[in-house]
Amino acid sequence: MRKRSPTRRISRISCSIGLFVSPFMLAAPALGDPAPFELSGPDLSIEVTRGGQTLPISRVPSLAVGDKVVVHGAFPESQGANFVLMSAFLRGATNPPPKDWIDLARTWKEKEKDKALTLTVPRDARQMVLLMVPETGGAEGVLMDAVRGKPGEFVRASQDLNQASLDHSRLNAFMAAIRAQDDSGPEYLRTVAPVLASSLSIKLQEDCLNKVIQSQASCLVENRDSLVLTDVHTSSLAETITGTPTDLALQLANTREGGAGYYSAYIAVARDVAKIFGAFNNPQFNYLPTLTVRNADRMSLLLNAAPSFKKPKSVMIAAMPAVEADIPPQLRSTAKGPICMAQGAVLPVEGAPLMFSTDFAHDMKVRLTSASGQVLEVPVKARADKGGYVLAVDTLPAAFAGDVRGHLHGIWGFAPFDGPDYLLQRAGGDAWKAAGDADGLIVGRDNDVALEGMAPGCVEDVTLRQGNGAGRPLKFKAQEGRRLNVTVPLADAAAGDVRLEIRERGVAEAQTVTLRARVQASRLDALELHAGDAQGFLTGQRLDQVRSVMLGDVEFRPDELTREGGGDRLHLIAQGTGKVPNAAAVPDKATVKLEDGRNLTLPVRIAAPRPQVALLQRTVYPGPAVQGTKTLDIGSGDLLPDNGEMVFSLKAAGGARFGAGSAIEIAPAQGESIARLEIGKGLSLESPEVVVATLRAADLPPATFGAIRLRFVSKAADGREERGDWMPLTTVVRLPRIESVTCEGQDGPCTVAGRNLFLIDAVAVEDGFAKPATVQPGYTGRTLQVSGRPADGALRLRLRDAPASVVKLALDK
Repeated sequence: MRKRSPTRRISRISCSIGLFVSPFMLAAPALGDPAPFELSGPDLSIEVTRGGQTLPISRVPSLAVGDKVVVHGAFPESQGANFVLMSAFLRGATNPPPKDWIDLARTWKEKEKDKALTLTVPRDARQMVLLMVPETGGAEGVLMDAVRGKPGEFVRASQDLNQASLDHSRLNAFMAAIRAQDDSGPEYLRTVAPVLASSLSIKLQEDCLNKVIQSQASCLVENRDSLVLTDVHTSSLAETITGTPTDLALQLANTREGGAGYYSAYIAVARDVAKIFGAFNNPQFNYLPTLTVRNADRMSLLLNAAPSFKKPKSVMIAAMPAVEADIPPQLRSTAKGPICMAQGAVLPVEGAPLMFSTDFAHDMKVRLTSASGQVLEVPVKARADKGGYVLAVDTLPAAFAGDVRGHLHGIWGFAPFDGPDYLLQRAGGDAWKAAGDADGLIVGRDNDVALEGMAPGCVEDVTLRQGNGAGRPLKFKAQEGRRLNVTVPLADAAAGDVRLEIRERGVAEAQTVTLRARVQASRLDALELHAGDAQGFLTGQRLDQVRSVMLGDVEFRPDELTREGGGDRLHLIAQGTGKVPNAAAVPDKATVKLEDGRNLTLPVRIAAPRPQVALLQRTVYPGPAVQGTKTLDIGSGDLLPDNGEMVFSLKAAGGARFGAGSAIEIAPAQGESIARLEIGKGLSLESPEVVVATLRAADLPPATFGAIRLRFVSKAADGREERGDWMPLTTVVRLPRIESVTCEGQDGPCTVAGRNLFLIDAVAVEDGFAKPATVQPGYTGRTLQVSGRPADGALRLRLRDAPASVVKLALDK
């Protein structure tokens, strides 16, 4: 896609809601009355040949140097006027085309070579236009002089008419689909209109969907000249000019008179064509722009004013595709999960409305690859009302069941292109079954059940049935690995068999999976405690009924309940300053109090204290500064820069000892372990009581920043690993790249320049941050200005990753 200047991008955005002022009218229409381009003009028959392949004009998004272009008049037998057909290749606004780039045909002649244009796109050509004028003596010379005299105006005409025709094709596709609703159900428009609007990039008048059914269709296509929205891919095909003339035209379009402030009617950029072609007007000819509608090899012209066959005669101007590299669309999949390969399956795409409104993309297929590696090409058809390509799957080999990989591809003009990949599924084969314990449902609560089958993406609904009661629809979600997660609510259910009926697309009969729901009171299996801890774990069943656990005079309350396998695991927290006592001081049993008032007892076994360590020293070694950047003073060791390393030492405590099986785990303040240091791999043993560790920030997972913590891991005599409590270690900080710090005079202000300044929270001239320069989140600039000048020659920085710490930045000398 051709890059645009910032001015062009801004102007195009601002004009995306501009009213269409017909770009090539002799007199611009009123602002509220845009030209409709609804008069039918003549038809042309056009074919393009490239590399031995011939395509009709409807399939050609752009021309290329060396293409052979054949243009015939396609007039009815009753045609009463003779037309001169002229072609002109253009090579820029400031470079008139040579005479041999302009050719003509007299369409009424007998000989083929006289009545048709047979052209070859010359080197350096960038645009091509066609001009049609009623037979007139001397017309050829006048038109040739016009094209060669002011080529820039015809360059603009080519661009704008191409853009207008492409946008007009989207509007036509939208209107045709809306009007086809008469053959559909009453809710057709309410569901399909938003999909059509999104597919074709059309402004959806949502208020129309609140009207009575009979009025919706006519309402949706009212004010059609303001429905077409700007589309990036459409614009890129037509955008072929650069330089001052374009910029001036875009500036014109930004004015109220040029259309700014309104939706575009076919074109994103509005221009006053009376000024563009005014110099060409003469008593013999005037110029009439046309939009083009392509269908197979026919290019039909649409006029915005009736042509004149008397002086001044009308010269109809039509744009051919630009001469540029084919720009295949960048299609994206909008699928939110596996797609079921049943009849009418849709491969959803977005990113190219022209896929739905033109024939530029043709021979579209999806390459299916089965789990066994078998490959099959299946044609697909673009459907704007479906938001993608409809897949024909009437007959597929048996191997294409379960998971199937799909790859969308086709031809864009003359060039092959690739679309997105999809995960498809097809029902059939193995029956559905429970993935876990079929008797694991518990009445009185919601149960998550995993089911296994060939195609979770094909499941339309899951119904719960128990006894002779009515069916109840259930919530479900397809998971990876051919699993379907179903939530089975049994809050008010009785114990007994539970049937889940699973209905799939394309399968007539529903499948039934029978599970058993049981009544189960809390079952206490074990209480896991370590002497000196302020926490513990209770395992069993129905632990959601536990209110508290009493161990002597220490009370533990529930914190978090998780389900592991077929049981519950309840995390307990000691209240107040309570700790798990030593085994010698604890009673034989703990008392478990339930929510319903019952008390249960459970034998207690206190495990040995967890291994403990104390932090002795730590030293931070910053990494080398990037060339051209300043070094930040991060202090004595509270912060670990993301390019540095930290060396710290630990002392064993509470009877713990370091040995060959010792390890240190590193984790963020919230979360699981992200790094592990072992003897010989980051850990060096000084003695059984002291170990020295080296932690490199580069060895941590990407995007690790903020506070990190450590815990000691020791190996017991039986080979089991025992882990101590987490303790804070340091804070990993990402550093901005400061290139310079300059101050003006004795009182400032000071300017900080560099990259990644968004990593800074605030900058000040003193430790107290009395008047800080706060950096907004997501800041993308490369300079910061701070009021004042630091007395000691160093600014103070607070980093986002460690806002409680102060980093110093020295001024430039």
